[in-house]
Amino acid sequence: MLKRFWFDVPLWRRILLGLVLGAAVGLILKDRAVELKWLGDVFVRLIRMLVVPLIFVTVVSGVASMADPSRLGRIGGRTAILYFGLMLVASAVGLTVGKLIKPGVGVDLTGVTPQSVGEAKPLGQALMEIVPLNPVASLAAGDTLSVIFFAVLLGLGLLAVGQEGQPLRAVFESASAVMLRLVYYVMEIAPFGVFALIAWVVGTSGPAAFLNVFKLAICVLIGCAFQTLIVHGLLVRLLARVPVVPFFRDIADAVVVALSTSSSSATLPVAMRVAQNNLGVSKTVASTVLPLGVTLSMDGTALYVGLLATFSAQVFGVQLELADYLAIMAVTTLVALGTAPVPSASLFLLAAVLSVIGLGPEQTAMIVGFILPFDRPLDMLRTVPNCTSDLSVSVAVARMEGELDMPTYLAKPVE
Repeated sequence: MLKRFWFDVPLWRRILLGLVLGAAVGLILKDRAVELKWLGDVFVRLIRMLVVPLIFVTVVSGVASMADPSRLGRIGGRTAILYFGLMLVASAVGLTVGKLIKPGVGVDLTGVTPQSVGEAKPLGQALMEIVPLNPVASLAAGDTLSVIFFAVLLGLGLLAVGQEGQPLRAVFESASAVMLRLVYYVMEIAPFGVFALIAWVVGTSGPAAFLNVFKLAICVLIGCAFQTLIVHGLLVRLLARVPVVPFFRDIADAVVVALSTSSSSATLPVAMRVAQNNLGVSKTVASTVLPLGVTLSMDGTALYVGLLATFSAQVFGVQLELADYLAIMAVTTLVALGTAPVPSASLFLLAAVLSVIGLGPEQTAMIVGFILPFDRPLDMLRTVPNCTSDLSVSVAVARMEGELDMPTYLAKPVE
């Protein structure tokens, strides 16, 4: 009976049920819904527990499985170009939506408590810190880029030594399979975790929370929908040359987890499983493209920061010219690379972008103070295009490399 009414139901439907019930319970319990948050936190901790070891073993295994080491550079180059291009488009989408709808016109910041904002690291420092002083410490700290850097080097070392490295290569292949199986087990509690997280968000924020930022919330929703459905859909259709419907049908699990956790890193284990099992992306491509996406693919951040730039300009009466829009796009894309894959991180990178249009730390602090109380629901929305960007790029790169299993891609996923 339990198997029929639970395990035989597709996971995405169970997660969606948890989301709907969570919203209803949040509306009923209101502030008391915070008592349910611990269950959602447990789910997120379980997912994030798997992220770093999953990245490490899958990247090493994926690189070591390449017969030709030059393929790593080709796959990595194509991935980086696509991610950068999509972030530029996302920034342009955010700017365009903000210019058309004008969410900042008429907004009054009187009574807003300024919030201190962080500064983006200089590019040189950010690049230098990719090289870990201690790989074990980077693993312990969850420093994703450093972990990827060391994993790539280790994978190349296994390729270089050939047959002598086969025993260690087999260990990483086995570890990769084990980690993906753990992801499968953890995802069985996803409906309960999503239920608790949504109940907490709706209960503590509530629909009324959007009234103060209603136009901005509409802009975020429109921008994210356009980036996800149109931009990423076109990438899948035109570059990967595959039908779009199976793509959006088969990524539901990852999208719902991205929506509920507001974290790209927490979504990675699910995206890895979805890419390989549902979309037919090869292990080699998935283990290279998707971990890079955790830090390099920030479409939602680029879109949101671009939108907030136009919002801020409208609030403070700054007239933007074409050169300003181009500068915002460039800086937003660079700043997005330094965004931690955790909730609300993009808000604290605004200073670098707003300085381009002449707004100082004081004005930036006012904008952050206005947005921060309502940012969690907005953050949920903008994490979705981060997720769909990763998966659409993985499909496109796999197709270009001849490593997309079309029967798996076209078939409905087996639950």
